[in-house]
Amino acid sequence: MASLLTSPLTKPKSVFLCSSSRTLNSLPSLNFTRISFNHHQKLAPFKPPSLVAAFSEKGLKNSLVVAFSDVTAAAAAEAAPAESGDYRRIMLSDVLVKKKGKVLWWKRQWKPMDFGSLAVVLSMHLLSLLAPFQFNWRAVSVAFGLYIVTGLLGITLSFHRNLSHKAFKLPKWLEYLFAYCGAQALQGNPIDWVSTHRYHHQFCDSDRDPHSPLEGFWFSHMNWMFDTNTITQRCGEPNNVGDLEKQPFYQFLRTTYIYHPVALALALYAIGGLPFIVWGMGVRIVWVYHITWLVNSACHVWGKQAWNTGDLSKNNWWVAALAFGEGWHNNHHAFEFSARHGLEWWQFDMTWYVVRFLQAIGLATDVKLPSEAQKQRMALTSD
Repeated sequence: MASLLTSPLTKPKSVFLCSSSRTLNSLPSLNFTRISFNHHQKLAPFKPPSLVAAFSEKGLKNSLVVAFSDVTAAAAAEAAPAESGDYRRIMLSDVLVKKKGKVLWWKRQWKPMDFGSLAVVLSMHLLSLLAPFQFNWRAVSVAFGLYIVTGLLGITLSFHRNLSHKAFKLPKWLEYLFAYCGAQALQGNPIDWVSTHRYHHQFCDSDRDPHSPLEGFWFSHMNWMFDTNTITQRCGEPNNVGDLEKQPFYQFLRTTYIYHPVALALALYAIGGLPFIVWGMGVRIVWVYHITWLVNSACHVWGKQAWNTGDLSKNNWWVAALAFGEGWHNNHHAFEFSARHGLEWWQFDMTWYVVRFLQAIGLATDVKLPSEAQKQRMALTSD
């Protein structure tokens, strides 16, 4: 959801889901419309699409996301290659992206931050490969406990629902404690993480989105983090986190961020030696990495849409099970302010259960949920 070290982003502007108004020769019966809305506006209800196609063309600044309501996925898949023989479907989905010429990593412009992010991700993956040789149940228990503390309390509850969307309020001492847990997930400091995520919602699935499947599955999953130059060109510098920047605690975490996971690693080594490092840092961090990244990638490719969000967000049950309820992603994009993502009784949402517990004991206040009127406005129309 955020760069590991920093996230250069920009001022909020209008979102262009369809930023090209030209028609494709291969689909003469379709009328593509330019659609724009700001951060607080939503598209009018539309017929549930049979296909959402995302075209990303080399040499053009604008991308195209088109909702097809009367064309079958098979027909569209045949029509797109007819134009240039250059389109491909993301596996097991209805999302089409145009193939782009390969850009060799070593030939593009690399910044020190790119090398830093790549080094952190690569080192954690390499460290986790030692897990079979450093196995013991104490180390596994430590990894699982830290998965809950950093993934649930730190990322999904604090960074995402509390800091990014202000879905509820906590006493400052508890807000800061949970944010510190998030910093131990090694996904970046709270200011940069929140900035990236807010712009993801501002420019969702457009050519301004920091991570979108418009550029392919692996770009949305993790590759975007290693190309800060592209993010800067798309978005500029962050200016959407003034609420966090004015708080000394978050400034302190941004300045000293990298030292805190290092301190945790030293503490784990002192307590349990190399197995605690391998499992408590390597395995746990890689596990939380990919679960978090699947919300960015899989939940914009695979699953079902329940609401008219005007983007590619999907509800994905298996990501929800792994990511403490974050996989109900179409629900989240429909009601960004909501502290609850699993809106149906059967939609398991562990993060919401924790928020509800905190509310019951008086620690979580101003807990926001969508009203029935808001749900009706966002509901997909039916025949």
